Parts: sequence; structure tokens; C-alpha cells
Amino acid sequence: MEYGRYNKLKVDKIVDFGVYLTDGKERLLLPGKYVPTGTKTGDELDVFVYRDSEDRPIATTIKPKAQVGDIAVLRVKDVSKVGAFLDWGLEKDLFVPFKEQRERMVAGKNYVVMVKLDSLTGRLIASNRFNTIARKPGPELKIGQEVDLLVYDTSEVSYKVLIDRAYLGFLYKNEIFQPINIGDRLRGYINKISPDHKIDVRLRKPGYAAVLDMKDVVVDALKDAGGFLPLNSDSSPEDIMAQFSMSKKVFKQAIGNLYKARLISIEDDGIRLIKK
Repeated sequence: MEYGRYNKLKVDKIVDFGVYLTDGKERLLLPGKYVPTGTKTGDELDVFVYRDSEDRPIATTIKPKAQVGDIAVLRVKDVSKVGAFLDWGLEKDLFVPFKEQRERMVAGKNYVVMVKLDSLTGRLIASNRFNTIARKPGPELKIGQEVDLLVYDTSEVSYKVLIDRAYLGFLYKNEIFQPINIGDRLRGYINKISPDHKIDVRLRKPGYAAVLDMKDVVVDALKDAGGFLPLNSDSSPEDIMAQFSMSKKVFKQAIGNLYKARLISIEDDGIRLIKK
């Protein structure tokens, strides 16, 4: 029987206050309020197994927001002298001991956490000390490789991200041209791996590949605007950012390539799509 996960268990006995479920070795209670109508002895039920407030094994048909091994964005309901308690959708809140907090959690705030079993007590807890689970980058990571990113923290100059749920990385704010929030899941690219194992990532493909992507963005925007946009290489970075969500440098490279390919004309007051 796997605690902190969904289990398919058989109904062993029906009582006034619920049903007892078994995996053939252990038995635990599914309280009556969670028992599906028409349940009979011998039926198999998919239930989530955890421990109640008195530390007794118990089952529920309510689906929590995360199970063991999952990473989720959860809100702190309360803070006590021993840790914080997160709302994860069950009657018993999910506990985060102080030792599993990167900094003291605050009631009402959302945090990116991983659900896990405490190695000492066997109880379900959450942690946002991702440095304890992160791996050092090896030859499996390459510059330009596309990866999954999960934003879990922010600083003055960067966002801290989990890369493919296994590595820690940094996404620098001066290279981002879209709103980012804690808990966002994004696609990104490995930009740099330092000798000290620090990983920098970007949301756009590195190098010339990013310019090729932006060429399509500019052409699509011109088509949507009827073939003309009042922007060119003399426009302000702010105006270019507002229209295309890209830096002025990338924009100039993109329209330069489009001009050479004779797809646009660059005029004093903007750029125009050349009709073919």
C-alpha cells in the first residue's frame, strides 16, 4: 500500500461508519462520507491513502492537488511554531517543517513545493528546498537543448527555475519579454552551463535560431495589421517590446533578414509586407 499515492483497493468489510479496504496485506478505513453509492464487498475502489490527524492510515476518494513526487503551487493556510500548513484539497492540511523551507513561509502566500515522505517519520510532508533533490548537470544537457521549466522563486535579476524537474537554473529578467509568475510552467532552452554547474536558460532559442523564429512573428503581425506597421529600426525599444515582445536587437535582425529575403520593405515610417 503506497502512502501519499492513489491505490486500487478491494472492499473487505462494510460497517456503519464506512468500509474497510485492503490490498491483501493491510487494511484501512474509507469513511462513509467518501463511499460511492452502491459499493459492495469485493468491489475495487481507486482511493488516495494518507494518515489522518491522529496519524492513522485512512483513505479518501477526494483527489488532492498533488501526490508524492509531484511538484505543485500550494497556498499556506496557517503557520505554527513547528512549520507551515498548506491547502492541498484534503481535510488534513499538508505540513511543511521549518527544516524543509528555504525561508520562513507566510500565511496566505503561494509556494512551489514537492510532496514527499519524511524519511524519519514516514509521514507526508512538503518541501521547497529543491537544492536537496537537484542533480548536477552532466553530458545529458547540451547548449540549445529544449527543456521544461518551472518557476519557483524570484530575485532582483532573475527567476529561479526547475529544469526538467531535476536541475536548478536561472532565467534572467533582462532576457524576458513576457509576464512571468511563480508557478509558471514554460518551455525554454539551455543557454550556458558554467564550470561550477550553474545553468542559465532562455525562453527563446539561442543564437540565430531565435531570429528565424522572430521573422515569422513579424510577418504574422504584418498580415494581421493589413500589411503595414509603423515600426522600424529607429523605433524605441519600448514600442517594439509592446508590439512584438522582443528586444530591439532581435527585431532589427529579424527585419534585416526579411528585407534581404525581399519579404518586406523598410520605409521611413515603418515596415511593409511586399505582396507577391
